Amino acid sequence: MSDRSTMETIARLVPQGARVLDLGCGDGALLAHLQATRGCTGYGIEIADANVLACVQRGVDVIQLNLEEGLAMFDDASFDVVLQIDTLQHLRNAETMLRETARVGRRGIVAFPNFAHWPNRLSVLRGRMPVTRRLPYQWYDTPNIRVGTFKDFEALARKNGLNIVDAFGLQAGLEIRAFPNARASTALFHFERG
Repeated sequence: MSDRSTMETIARLVPQGARVLDLGCGDGALLAHLQATRGCTGYGIEIADANVLACVQRGVDVIQLNLEEGLAMFDDASFDVVLQIDTLQHLRNAETMLRETARVGRRGIVAFPNFAHWPNRLSVLRGRMPVTRRLPYQWYDTPNIRVGTFKDFEALARKNGLNIVDAFGLQAGLEIRAFPNARASTALFHFERG
């Protein structure tokens, strides 16, 4: 998820001058945007060689690391904000990585495809797994090993003692605050340690 309106929405949640860790940073576009517009510093974490190279070419400090191995290299509260944008659904240890996000960051921002979005529900009612702009893969070749909903993440955050500062959905570049579980293709949560 790297469209301009999504980056702007996330950037508004990140304090000016924050030290940021971007988990699964992809090509570094979001972190580069935060550096340019918010004066942020920090690191991206990425596993794919091509994305690591793209980060370096953008001037983004990047560490090549498999997130499944954890974040032991970082001390508690090392960062003002830890980002997990379209990362959580790819991890086998999603709950552990959420706890690690809260440990190394004073605040966390997580965004992921919301499986409860109404077109997805309709597709399942018709007997098929959804294939949408936000979930563009067939069930047998998706990189998403987890599917979750807005409500699922709320429950997971509570279970792990996280305080949700703000939560809303994103749909076609717009913030969806009324019934985001059904009306938004992306769930976005801003939280802090409880």
